[in-house]
Amino acid sequence: MDLFEESGEERVREGAPLAARMRPTSLDEVVGQDHLLGDGSPLRRLLQTVSGPAKVASIILFGPPGSGKTTLAQLVAHASGRRFVELSAVAAGVKDVREAIERAKYELGSTGVETVLFVDEVHRFNKAQQDALLPAVENRLVTLVAATTENPAFSIISPLLSRSLLLTLRPLDEKAIRDLVERARVDSRGLNSAITISESSLETLVRLSGGDARRSLTYLEAAAGAALARGDSMIDEETLALAVDRMIVNYDRNGDQHYDVASALIKSIRGSDADAALHYLARMLEAGEDPRFIARRLMISASEDIGLADQNALAIAVAAAQACAMIGMPEARIILGHATIYLATAPKSNAAYLAIDGAISDLKAGRGGPIPAALRDTNGAVRWEESPGREAYRYPHDYPDGVIAAQYAPDDLRDREYYKPTRHGAEARIADALTRIRVILKGERSGS
Repeated sequence: MDLFEESGEERVREGAPLAARMRPTSLDEVVGQDHLLGDGSPLRRLLQTVSGPAKVASIILFGPPGSGKTTLAQLVAHASGRRFVELSAVAAGVKDVREAIERAKYELGSTGVETVLFVDEVHRFNKAQQDALLPAVENRLVTLVAATTENPAFSIISPLLSRSLLLTLRPLDEKAIRDLVERARVDSRGLNSAITISESSLETLVRLSGGDARRSLTYLEAAAGAALARGDSMIDEETLALAVDRMIVNYDRNGDQHYDVASALIKSIRGSDADAALHYLARMLEAGEDPRFIARRLMISASEDIGLADQNALAIAVAAAQACAMIGMPEARIILGHATIYLATAPKSNAAYLAIDGAISDLKAGRGGPIPAALRDTNGAVRWEESPGREAYRYPHDYPDGVIAAQYAPDDLRDREYYKPTRHGAEARIADALTRIRVILKGERSGS
């Protein structure tokens, strides 16, 4: 079987999937990715330029599934009359890469037609396979358009990355998905107005798509088929649930359900019930909640509800947020589950949360006088000479214990203790250390 194929209209036949039939044939039909399609952008220049000094280099499209990488690659080829060759990195080897390049070289020499070589999931190519692309890319025998869902900094070899423009695609927003679904519903290439869809079902479908254009059209096609099979032309919630073979979670991301489930997740973590927390996490994920929103809530919980009782909690939550941003769904569910379990089972303390709120409360109440002179910046020595009877600033590192008797707070807050550690987890050790530190700090003022 030929591992690479040339694109043509014959591929989009009547029986092709809805997502294939509705693939944009011009820039005007592309939804989303406005940041890549503005006037003068590298992608628009690539779509318009055939040759000459303004010719644009090969590109690497980095983005989540269903964000339009294949569509943009095909538009690059078709907009300027280039030949389009698609190579599957899942099945291709070095031999296939070299054959594609040799064929492109032959076409350029015999017909003058340039070739756009589209390599989907290029991150699946090993180093040898990526190395095989380098000469053709460097000599511009082909215009490489490579697509990847993995961070190119980790998945693409440096020489190939340096010879290409890296363009980042974003998940489609809800408006873009709605526009796409509505176009597919009425377009003659799509469902040709054969079905209607209730507003609540459309909202659910958009949510379930998770910013993936292909998934949204796949769900629409399945739901339309289910409705027509039942002799109905309306897609309702029941039909949609039947078609996508999953429960439609009652969850409005802009309403009470959004905040209720998020609140239940955080309160379950605070209550150390990992199982309940996982339920609410699953509920949010199945409803299509943005994993970045969940990750932000976990980071807040790590400081608010755990704090210094487990100093790894915040690091775990931040790492989870970064990992989710790098890999996206559905794999991000694993990272979020990992972080949720860690936070739920960690020792709890809200002492840090209460401490900063206490300090802010005093400030709002007008407490907090002048900064002690010894702590002020720059010309403190001069000012101390003008304040007889007071000591200059002493450097704690010059003393054996690293802590000395001194006043750091303003006079009206000198005895205020905002941070009151618990005896939970690592905070027990901190509590003991803080007790000793506070005794030393107050020693001189108490006359000892």
